[in-house]
Amino acid sequence: MRGAPHPSMAGRTVLVTGGTAGIGRATALGLARLGAHVTITGRDRGRAERTAQEIRAAGGGRVDILVGDLSVQSEVRRLADEALRRLPRIDVLVNNVGGYWNTRHLTADGRERTFALNHLAPFLLTHLLLGRLTHDTPARVVTVSSNAHAMGGIDFDDLEGERSYSGAQAYNQSKLANVLFTYELARRLKGTSVTANALHPGVVSTAFGAEDPARAQRLLVPLLRPFMKTPARGAATSVYVASAPDLEQVSGRYFANGKARRSGKASYDETTAARLWRVSADLVG
Repeated sequence: MRGAPHPSMAGRTVLVTGGTAGIGRATALGLARLGAHVTITGRDRGRAERTAQEIRAAGGGRVDILVGDLSVQSEVRRLADEALRRLPRIDVLVNNVGGYWNTRHLTADGRERTFALNHLAPFLLTHLLLGRLTHDTPARVVTVSSNAHAMGGIDFDDLEGERSYSGAQAYNQSKLANVLFTYELARRLKGTSVTANALHPGVVSTAFGAEDPARAQRLLVPLLRPFMKTPARGAATSVYVASAPDLEQVSGRYFANGKARRSGKASYDETTAARLWRVSADLVG
């Protein structure tokens, strides 16, 4: 990684969504070890409490939890309200939570789950916390995307796969939405001390997608797992983008392997980004 290898995060408060396992847990641990007060979100209270205790035991200092299913908009709103009550400041929001489903699932809101969790959740949560983020400047919004975004497209006529659903297409679209959202957010935050960046963590050995895997995933993942990154290595770029002093004024960028990279061509379409913003705002009310 470029910049200071061990920047101090002492006095900083970081909220990591999906922080109970995989890349999210490793991100929370990495930032806690740098001295940050970390709050993680998870769907299951028992699992979240165990993870928080494990991070504390591993030298992570103060770690708190927020419980909620971020695929459900009322849960996002409730969790955001709780975060605003409990956290006097939020210096970094890491939009890490995400998922993959090979078959089409609906949330309690009747939304397609991949789009709801991977895109609408970070879109809504970021908006709900933006006042706290902009109040405690400088602050950062870090959104975990994937290089899969380069294979995605935004199908405004069938955003939620009602006509035709493919798990891979839904995932790729949601990850492109992450990058488009990040770039549009960065444009809208220009002139403030809040930055917005997206990243690719790499291909990481986790339980990601195991709830409803594609056939190819079931066959290939066991073979490829020895060559995948560990969660700690996968989280390294998230930790870097969230903490590196040399990125304090860097915004609207895409990172992979700890360096700024060009994202896919479609991610730079400002017309699509603005339209997606409007549609997303309508979908979350």
